[in-house]
Amino acid sequence: MNLFLMLVVIVASFTGFNWLMGYRKNHIQIDLDERYIDYNEYVRALKNELSGQGKDVEYLGNRKFKIDGKKYLFIERNITMGGVPLQRTILKPAPKS
Repeated sequence: MNLFLMLVVIVASFTGFNWLMGYRKNHIQIDLDERYIDYNEYVRALKNELSGQGKDVEYLGNRKFKIDGKKYLFIERNITMGGVPLQRTILKPAPKS
């Protein structure tokens, strides 16, 4: 029973971590080499990274991007990986309106 409960907790933790980090269908995850505090610089760096990947990118304002004709919401996550802070960008498909 204890082994089963421990296994359930491990699987739930792993699934929750992956969900928070944006590992889902149609989501775009980006880890940049630098950390950005200034929001405008951050947006420019994201646009440059996505353009470098061959994507057509437009920032619409209010944390919304248009990438290859599809709208995405910009989410930022800051976590520590192995003692090193990581700034992860998640671009989540915007709900259809």
